[in-house]
Amino acid sequence: MLRSMTAFAREDAQGEWGNLSWEIRTVNHRYLEPHFRLPEQLRDLEAALRERIRQRIQRGKVECALRWHTNAAVTGLAVNLDLVQEISSVANQINRILDNPAHLSALEIMQWPGVLEAKEANTETLKADALALFEKALDAVLATREREGEQLKPLFEQRLTSILAIVNDVRALLPGILEAQRKNLLERFKDAEIDLDPGRLEQEMVSLAQKSDVAEELDRLETHVYEVQNVLQQKEPVGRRLDFLMQELNREANTLSSKAIVTDTTKAAVDLKVLIEQMREQVQNIE
Repeated sequence: MLRSMTAFAREDAQGEWGNLSWEIRTVNHRYLEPHFRLPEQLRDLEAALRERIRQRIQRGKVECALRWHTNAAVTGLAVNLDLVQEISSVANQINRILDNPAHLSALEIMQWPGVLEAKEANTETLKADALALFEKALDAVLATREREGEQLKPLFEQRLTSILAIVNDVRALLPGILEAQRKNLLERFKDAEIDLDPGRLEQEMVSLAQKSDVAEELDRLETHVYEVQNVLQQKEPVGRRLDFLMQELNREANTLSSKAIVTDTTKAAVDLKVLIEQMREQVQNIE
């Protein structure tokens, strides 16, 4: 399955804990590389989030940001009454010893560390809801990646068809190319006023045929094209496999270019490399 590595999704939810908002962005990367920005209270969710991404995404840089806006009615201030009573009791004991005791005011007691505490939402419920919302955002990201990947599929199919057409054209030209080179050799011998030795001509033709024989390269190009077409039908992520096949196609096109002895095959090699490069650029963004 063709799946792009570029996508974005945002999902929001409200509850008794306030407002949650997930944003997930994915871009192309050689490996899977997740990054998280989480509120401090939800930092311990990172391991579970990483596992969810690992199960569903194989490649790409994945940036995940969670915003939590608390509900003021839920997260107001709470008084630690036990601590207040303890402070008051200790202060009274000390005051009985002092000659001129000073009583603690409510404001002074409130400033004591731990007397005032922020109420926290039900963190277990909050974490469960944050994970569920993350799955929803991840679903949206994957759907986008799959839609973009499917849009790339016709691009590959068109270029693969063009490559096969070029391969067939070059294969059809080969007999004519060798015959033209044979005539060219005869003309060169004649112009140089060299006695034509059939054995020498045969040697020259064999050498020329060996240097210009691209049948093997054409066969491999054709085989690689069929393999790419097969890979495009597979269900699992195929980016790495396609990247390897693009390298192999380019290798054969370069060999074809180095063996070219006429402008027709040179032009064919250039056209092949253009088509392969167009596909290779798109493969860099496929999971």
